[in-house]
Amino acid sequence: MTVGVLVVFWVVVGVGVVLVAMSATRRRHAGGKESKTTTRATVLAVVAAFVLLGGVVPALVMITNADDDAEARGGVDLTAAQVEGRQLFAQHCSQCHTLAASNAVGTIGPNLDTLRPNEELVLNAIEQGRARGRGQMPAQVVTGTDAEDVASYVAAVAGR
Repeated sequence: MTVGVLVVFWVVVGVGVVLVAMSATRRRHAGGKESKTTTRATVLAVVAAFVLLGGVVPALVMITNADDDAEARGGVDLTAAQVEGRQLFAQHCSQCHTLAASNAVGTIGPNLDTLRPNEELVLNAIEQGRARGRGQMPAQVVTGTDAEDVASYVAAVAGR
């Protein structure tokens, strides 16, 4: 929906610019001078466009996207700990593992969407590491509550 609104907005802005340019061109060809009112209106329109584009549109995008952090692909509502786990997964795990919810497409480690591990298995793999002949996952890539957050996130979103 946001993309559609932006497209409509830019089409309206483009049409407005074309109409203003055509109006100014007609006046110049008719030998007329622009009045102070027209000049002021043009300046105000440009300032309004800058304020709208530089402030209002970004603010609206931020407001409409405010809840995106709490939702992963597939509509899974994430807890605050799982949101933190998603960020940690992106930093430490996404290079090796595939996980659609994080847009991770690593090929060294197992595809977590296919494996769909539970929280305990993920936590064990993080704590103990893994080696299956194709590479090795080092033990304790993340530790403590960070490891628990990653495990909780992966278990919540893998394969969904």
